[in-house]
Amino acid sequence: MTVDAKDFKQAMRQCAGAVALVTVGAQHGKRTGLTVTSACSLSDNPPSLIVCVNRSASAHGRIREEGAFAINFLHEDHALLALTFSGQKGVNGDDRFAFGQWTRGKTGAPVLTDAVAAFDCVLAQEFETKTHSIFIGEVRGVSHADAAKPLVYLRGNFHRPQEIREGVTIGDIDARHLSWTDFS
Repeated sequence: MTVDAKDFKQAMRQCAGAVALVTVGAQHGKRTGLTVTSACSLSDNPPSLIVCVNRSASAHGRIREEGAFAINFLHEDHALLALTFSGQKGVNGDDRFAFGQWTRGKTGAPVLTDAVAAFDCVLAQEFETKTHSIFIGEVRGVSHADAAKPLVYLRGNFHRPQEIREGVTIGDIDARHLSWTDFS
């Protein structure tokens, strides 16, 4: 039995995702990129990330050609940039880079200078599904802004986190009354 695509999409809209721009193209005039919530860490040995890209996206073929790309995680003031790279503002290809401050990473890929975190990657592996490719990028360069608050996508909208607290530690939980059976 297959799950209805509408039900699947509605369920996924309940899951918050960090918003990132996947950018590619070492030469001006040949750069492109897209907005994703499908990027995440894979491993720290070697440092690598995963990103899922629709095969119909202009960046898909360019990632294969260049063999390199950057994943730029956006901060709370980057919503317009996210919309621009999603194609919703009618701006395409290299023209998208007129917005934001850009530099070149070690691989030549465009890196957003004020990203929450930016990862400059070489394409290490690729896996194809019916509509998307899963690209694994080995990180060659990294930058981050510790004070920046990430842009989040949830329930069909971009959100600015109003409060980001310190992480919960075991000391914050009354662990004396918990056992592993409480979690199963």
